[in-house]
Amino acid sequence: MEGTGSRSDNPSSVVADWSLVFWTLCAVILPVLITLWCSFQRSRRQVLIRDIFRKSKHDWHYTDLFSQPSYCCVCAQHILQGAFCNCCGLRVSEGCLKKADQLFHCKEIMMRSNGGAHSSMPHHWIRGNVPLCSCCMMCKQQCGTQPKLCDYRCVWCQCTVHDECMVDCLKTEECTFGEFKDLIIPPYYLSTISQMRKDKRTNYENVIPYCRKHWMPIIILANTRSGNNMGETLLGEFKILLNPVQVFDLSNTTPAKALQLCTLLPCNAVRVLVCGGDGTVGWVLDAIDEMKIKGQERYIPQVAILPLGTGNDLSNTLGWGAGYAGEVPVEQILRNVMEADGIKLDRWKVQVTNKGYYNLRKPKVFTMNNYFSIGPDALMALNFHSHREKTPSLFSSRIINKAVYFFYGTKDCLVQECKDLNKKVELELDGERIKLPSLEGIIVLNIGYWGGGCRLWEGMGDEPYPLARHDDGLLEVVGVHGSFHCAQIQVKLANPVRLGQAHTVRLILKSSKMPMQVDGEPWAQGPCTVTITHKTHALMLYHSGEQTDDEASSTSEQDHLREQTDEDV
Repeated sequence: MEGTGSRSDNPSSVVADWSLVFWTLCAVILPVLITLWCSFQRSRRQVLIRDIFRKSKHDWHYTDLFSQPSYCCVCAQHILQGAFCNCCGLRVSEGCLKKADQLFHCKEIMMRSNGGAHSSMPHHWIRGNVPLCSCCMMCKQQCGTQPKLCDYRCVWCQCTVHDECMVDCLKTEECTFGEFKDLIIPPYYLSTISQMRKDKRTNYENVIPYCRKHWMPIIILANTRSGNNMGETLLGEFKILLNPVQVFDLSNTTPAKALQLCTLLPCNAVRVLVCGGDGTVGWVLDAIDEMKIKGQERYIPQVAILPLGTGNDLSNTLGWGAGYAGEVPVEQILRNVMEADGIKLDRWKVQVTNKGYYNLRKPKVFTMNNYFSIGPDALMALNFHSHREKTPSLFSSRIINKAVYFFYGTKDCLVQECKDLNKKVELELDGERIKLPSLEGIIVLNIGYWGGGCRLWEGMGDEPYPLARHDDGLLEVVGVHGSFHCAQIQVKLANPVRLGQAHTVRLILKSSKMPMQVDGEPWAQGPCTVTITHKTHALMLYHSGEQTDDEASSTSEQDHLREQTDEDV
């Protein structure tokens, strides 16, 4: 006891204990304070950066890591992170951002015209960070090979030139807008049109920029929420190559508003590239139908597709592929749009009239581009959409989306929720009642592809059948025995139950509730009458540059079967 009391009364021991407590608190509190201070500085810096972004005429975006070796356009230092302009391609460090905003002008959407319809404009040169493998327009040697800020690039025609090849005449030389001059809307054109509108003149056909004979201005409509979330990257790449006024983000601007740009351009000349899934394409085509109602038919554009969605069946039918993951350069996409051929696409009115309630309920009306279905594929789509609405962040990848579809398809093979469909519905094709075999699903097709790349009407391709087209005013109607049968058709191990072709389809759901879908938009439907009639045509662009093995084999098999049939006759 005495030893313990003497140790507690010892001043040096007390000091040592308090010293230990003090340094322990410092070790705990100091990192917390440093973290809080850094967090405060970071948030303060972000507020300042956002303020610069908001006030700037540049379309600045911040990145933590540039995808290629980059140099600050102000201080010429090598940078790993910083800001870049989506329109003109400037790259600057965070510290030089405000100065860069004052020193460099971005792409001008509009400018004053210097001589009416045949006005021109000089090159707009930006120094440094030229594209890889670009060549000098003067000496034809490669640019950007030195590890420093060097060489120049025109933000309009994308021409590059070495520092030592840059002469005074190039700074005042007229820009021809390069390879994509027939797609770009020049700034001086919009200025001329603006002046004509003030003068109440509407003969825009007479204003052809820079004496272009084959001018086909393009409008880009990108859905940044589609499929694999590539829309935002594509927006920046298209703004670099075109006039930023031609590029629209559909999450900020509706298609109806964006397409009003067509009314400022020559009649029957505009091409629209829709970057998104089949749902986005349908949204744009609905906006084009509204233009027809407003009496703007002469400004109707032709529509091409860059498939960013999950299924992309319409895109596949029109030759634009089953999905885009960045494997084709944006420049090649624009070339494909320029070379594409115009075709027509049937659009159909789907009217769903509920039974009962003394027919006081207003019928539901949909517009169909791809297909209508009742049965297992609609059930899969309904389950998928209900889960995506609950947790949309989990469905940001095309692979994940297809895996979820596969899961619900496998589940339906075991549960068979749609069995005995033939006892619950009646089907009429052009007014003629069709006797149905034992089925779980009925699918009404307008296009060649269904279910993410399956040519459903053709099946295995070993039987003679009438050709299916998307512009003949006819619908193809098939039946399936279930999810497993659908899977067999997709791998060409089975044929569908072909029920016929018709101009008008009428389906009566007599009892119970069944899943239905129109172009991938599903719902659960009670007893009703579904009537599908022709609505209108859409002007589309068909890309014939590539043909898949399935298309080639299908075409050859159809020709072979047709020859055999002719011989038998």
